[in-house]
Amino acid sequence: MRLLLIADTHVPKRARDLPSRVWHEVADADVVMHAGDWVEPELLDRLEARAARLLACWGNNDGAELRRRLPERADATLGGLRFTLVHETGAATGRDARMANEYPDTDVLVFGHSHIPWDTTATTGLRLLNPGSPTDRRRQPFCTYMTATVEGAALSNVVLHNLERHA
Repeated sequence: MRLLLIADTHVPKRARDLPSRVWHEVADADVVMHAGDWVEPELLDRLEARAARLLACWGNNDGAELRRRLPERADATLGGLRFTLVHETGAATGRDARMANEYPDTDVLVFGHSHIPWDTTATTGLRLLNPGSPTDRRRQPFCTYMTATVEGAALSNVVLHNLERHA
């Protein structure tokens, strides 16, 4: 099962649309995960129409319509792994232990908010992934997104993809 992980798209405030490379990934993914900060519901409509399956939550920049349509926390079991999507996880310091304590029944926690890519594993085995942002790099050298594979109840091939400014 091929996964696409994105967050913090901020469409249309930070970009008019997702980069074309990301739309190609949407077409290739079995599951698209969006960890919040959509800003406007039009992108949600388009991803719902184009993704084979969408797992998503709202973020702190999402208004009433997105909060009505999306949960603050989304959970799903995919290929035998338990995934949780949330937008915010707090400070980076102590994040792994804090999230492992908060999500003891989760195998993979996908989050956003910082626009900073993150890939760590807590001592409990919880994998924490932040794909960064495909549209707003902030202080990062690139806009980013992640892909991964779930096979045999294991997560593999986790890749952080860098996007050029006009990708």
